[in-house]
Amino acid sequence: MSLQTPATVGKLQAALHGKAKAEPGYRFYLLYDKVHRPDVLAHAYACCRANRGAAGVDGQTFGDIEAYGVQRWLGELAQELRKRTYQPQALRRVWIPKPAGRQRPLGIPTIRDRVVQMAVVLVLEPIFEADLPAEQYAYRQQRSALDAVAAVNAWLHQGCPEVVDADLSGYFEAIPHAELMKSVARRVSDRHVLHLVKMWLEAPVQETDEQGRQQRTTRNRDSGRGTPQGGVISPLLANLYMRRFVLGWKTQGHERCLNAHIVNYADDFVICCGRGQAARAMAQMRRMMVLLRLTVNETKTRSCRLPDETFDFLGYTFGRQYSRRTGRAYIGPKPSKQVIRRVCGEISAATERRTTGHPADWMVGQLNAKLRGWSNYFSLGTVVHAYETVLGHARRRLRRWLCVKHKVRGGGNGRYRNKHLHERWGLVLLPGCTHSRPCATP
Repeated sequence: MSLQTPATVGKLQAALHGKAKAEPGYRFYLLYDKVHRPDVLAHAYACCRANRGAAGVDGQTFGDIEAYGVQRWLGELAQELRKRTYQPQALRRVWIPKPAGRQRPLGIPTIRDRVVQMAVVLVLEPIFEADLPAEQYAYRQQRSALDAVAAVNAWLHQGCPEVVDADLSGYFEAIPHAELMKSVARRVSDRHVLHLVKMWLEAPVQETDEQGRQQRTTRNRDSGRGTPQGGVISPLLANLYMRRFVLGWKTQGHERCLNAHIVNYADDFVICCGRGQAARAMAQMRRMMVLLRLTVNETKTRSCRLPDETFDFLGYTFGRQYSRRTGRAYIGPKPSKQVIRRVCGEISAATERRTTGHPADWMVGQLNAKLRGWSNYFSLGTVVHAYETVLGHARRRLRRWLCVKHKVRGGGNGRYRNKHLHERWGLVLLPGCTHSRPCATP
């Protein structure tokens, strides 16, 4: 989050984190009054505003709130919290496409509920950050997915060539409420904060069917499971529950006995194991997931041994790579074929014929933003071939787009050569690529 934390909120968070770090067994009993502090609520609103996001079931937008008056709106929300009359509204169901034609369900809270959730996160996150183990990389300051990728690569080079590539079925939807609340209550005894978390876990979901009719379901409350993706507090809660697995793995001695090390990012994790230990690690992982009431996706969970086999993690493929300079083989990551195909598809969609009404500099700006963002993440390991593939696709699509826009016959290779696309039109040049180097086809 790029917003600067106000000094008063930062001081509160530092005090909470310091107390939690110094006393691992301490339970915080006075937190609810911090949630509705004006500075905490104001910063929570600013964080939600920066993240933007769609309206919830009430249809209220940030524009509506600003027209009404942000301070007035926050004052009324604080009053509800102080009087303990606050009640969350239903979540708006949204389906997000996933690879292979699948869809991921999101539950979008109202802005009002997002702000209160963010206020609770601002108070609870410093406490639980003191407890989260180093193996967890998601949703934490000073940690990222790239750090997780680097950690996996480090274990592969430290005597752990066998990997359990694990996948859980619907992790966010499967987290059991009772056990999750125990994880929260281990550090928090303030019953009002616990009540807020419980209400959010049990909030109904509103969905519009094909006939435009609205239906509400209470699956989470009825089943006693699930922390909806889309809620501001869900990442913190998901980390807290996964912490049980990571700590249990270590306290039960699996890390030491099997030389088996977990690297976790949200609901994704791999276990890097010593030689000949992957099968035992797999069995212990399955046993622990049964105890945690989570389901292992057997069709996607497997073990492999490098360098003869490969596995994917967070968009990277780990396996045998070859140095372009020396030809030497080594184990390392590279962008996976799936993510290369995906970004090429996005570039194709951005440069469709219907977009030719825009100025050329606008289109180049769109492509540059996409290329820079993609290459900033996919910057570890063997990347030059992937960069050439993606950049070559961007060149071809931009060249075709310019030909259509300016009614140029033919492929445009003479008028819109690679050098001109970069020097005249400003298309970004990815590291390791040149104006003239031929690019592989995607």
